Amino acid sequence: MGGFFGVAAKEDCVFDLFFGVDYHSHLGTRRGGMAVWGEKGFDRAIHNIENSPFRTKFDKDMQSMKGVYGIGCISDYEPQPLIVRSHHGTYAITTVSKINNVEALSKKLFENGHSHFLEMSGGDINATELIASLINQKENLIEGIQYALDEVDGSVSLLLMNDKGIYCARDKHGRTPIVIGKKEDAFCATFESFAYKNLGYSDYKELGPGEVCLITAKNCVTLVHPGDEMKICTFLWVYYGYPASSYEGMSVEQMRYNCGAKMAARDTVKPDVVAGVPDSGTAHAVGYANASGVPFSRPFIKYTPTWPRSFMPTIQSQRNMIAKMKLLAVEDLIKDKSLLIIDDSIVRGTQLRETTEYLLDSGAKEVHIRPACPPLVYGCKYLNFSRSSSEMDLITRRVIERLENGNVTDEILKEYTDPDSEKYEKMVDEICKELHFTSLRFNRLDDMLDSVGIDKCKLCTYCWDGRE
Repeated sequence: MGGFFGVAAKEDCVFDLFFGVDYHSHLGTRRGGMAVWGEKGFDRAIHNIENSPFRTKFDKDMQSMKGVYGIGCISDYEPQPLIVRSHHGTYAITTVSKINNVEALSKKLFENGHSHFLEMSGGDINATELIASLINQKENLIEGIQYALDEVDGSVSLLLMNDKGIYCARDKHGRTPIVIGKKEDAFCATFESFAYKNLGYSDYKELGPGEVCLITAKNCVTLVHPGDEMKICTFLWVYYGYPASSYEGMSVEQMRYNCGAKMAARDTVKPDVVAGVPDSGTAHAVGYANASGVPFSRPFIKYTPTWPRSFMPTIQSQRNMIAKMKLLAVEDLIKDKSLLIIDDSIVRGTQLRETTEYLLDSGAKEVHIRPACPPLVYGCKYLNFSRSSSEMDLITRRVIERLENGNVTDEILKEYTDPDSEKYEKMVDEICKELHFTSLRFNRLDDMLDSVGIDKCKLCTYCWDGRE
């Protein structure tokens, strides 16, 4: 995943830029970057943040960088922002993207005379460099930005900064957000809406799908009007988004309360307490407790003094170990209790299985698991939701493969996404047994979408039902 923040100000923007980017640290774990433009032209800093948070790594840069325009990012993948010199002049660019057709696009660019791409350490093309190359295919920036958004199979939102200001372009289907904030003599653009609140900005507007605007210290001017088709990622509310954020008018925290309440209304078990796996499961559990009357408890506490952010190694076995080490159990709240545990989702299932085994070994009578979203059956094509290299990393797909003896078709998969079907019930039973839960019940897709509270046709549900 990843997030970005941009500022256009009358005076120096670096203070706002530094803290605005830092507020996106929950969205990425590998690279951070800031670029500014001012009297001396462009200046940029990029650092590895795998072992140290953004604020620590960029503290010295914040003291030395000066500019009236600035963009920055937290990224899970490519180093950025990039500074590009082209026939459009020099500009800096940062993106939040997932590009499925990298090979086809790079081949097309080579055929059109593009000479080379710089490979990243893993051998991949830097996605932001690829977007910049697409923009440079057109005669002006606006046409170039629109061309890039149209050509990408996947999603891309971007901030592009030059001496005129900051061009903000939201993905053509609005899969990721861009929000504009305003204060005296400054505008900002951000992925997370809460990021500007403590910096003195107020809400100005949220860009629509495919909308392009230019922000300066004085104005926010729409250059390309939004399209009609919205498919924003529903996982922004369930998992990605920070509790203080809001998308399309619905706050993350409120949506999670709604989700928990919907789950409670359909449940039949009578646990002693309900708890959430920190952090994203907690609000869902609060909503469940408020609606059901079952007491809310915290048998897990996340250790934050040395893990204040979501650092995770790239090796899956190490990721599992780190996730386990972050959570500390309060055994007095576990022993002889029937526990209902809510997590945001089940992907591979490894961590929840180990958590459940630990709870049972610590004296819990029962451990009922309630994921806050439906079973993940399809790998996401639009956002970098996880590091899974194959859909077979999903526990649902492994169980379905086993139940169908390897004969899995699109039609069969559709049956497994129907919560009223026999195949769905069998899949859930098998997952429950494999992960050693006392019981397992997923949130229903219709209930989850109702919890968001916006038009369902505007929400992307591909990872749950395969509908694009």
